[in-house]
Amino acid sequence: MADRHPQGGTADDGIRTLPFPVELSVGGVGMQVGPMGAGRTWHADDAPLDRVHRIDFHVVMLFDDGPVRHMIDFAEYEATVGELLWIRPGQVHRFSTSSEYRGTVLTMQPGFLPRDTVEATGLYRYDLPPLLRPDAPHLASLRAALAHLQREYEDSAPLPPALHTAVLRHSLTAFLLRLAHLATSSAEAGRRTESTFTLFRDAVERDFATQHSVSAYADALGYSRRTLVRAVRAATGETPKGFIDKRVVLEAKRLLAHTDLPIGRIGAAVGFPDPANFSKFFHVHTGVTPVGFRAELW
Repeated sequence: MADRHPQGGTADDGIRTLPFPVELSVGGVGMQVGPMGAGRTWHADDAPLDRVHRIDFHVVMLFDDGPVRHMIDFAEYEATVGELLWIRPGQVHRFSTSSEYRGTVLTMQPGFLPRDTVEATGLYRYDLPPLLRPDAPHLASLRAALAHLQREYEDSAPLPPALHTAVLRHSLTAFLLRLAHLATSSAEAGRRTESTFTLFRDAVERDFATQHSVSAYADALGYSRRTLVRAVRAATGETPKGFIDKRVVLEAKRLLAHTDLPIGRIGAAVGFPDPANFSKFFHVHTGVTPVGFRAELW
């Protein structure tokens, strides 16, 4: 789940965490769906969306034009016609000033759907890719489901508010189930030894802040180092060490962007008690120092 900030949505260093804009929703429900394009906003104030910020809600963008470049968790993604970007709560992202965003955008507040639906749709599967490229049949189904959801969202007059919300939840669930199937299929395409990699991935997500040793992960999971290397390379194309380091770098970037913690404390938070070692590690993997990276955000 995302770190939550008080009403007003600001982080200590001025990097904003934008809350879900309930006041802009039809009937004040916990979701919005409508067209992207010039002159349209999906937030209540004039927050500079082309600067790095976090959101505490889900955003799904289905593009009718492109290409569009969009930064999510410090990785650049390029999406075009018929492709989707799924941004989850807590992720750092930034809109591009050089791209025109055309298509349909869905936003959803955490808690709008019941827990069993959240689990079934994998709403918090941060390991799944944010960029989705459906084939023609899947795209047609997604467009139809999203269009139906938009009609139900906009046509609130005939129904009492509680019934309108219930209808929206059902329609939203149908769309998200299709989207989750696409995301899972995309992530698993071509993967081998998935169970081994999944166990490793989950262990890294749990322990990356304190454990950076491939051998330690292999021992804890009961695999040989060689088996772990094969599984991770088959699933991701990289080494276990590269996978661990990438996760550490991502967390360091998030802390540098989202907090005003001193560099030494950020290093300690991701497993580097010595600030000099952290700065060296970060520079090797990013080409800039932690101080330089933080300065580039402003």
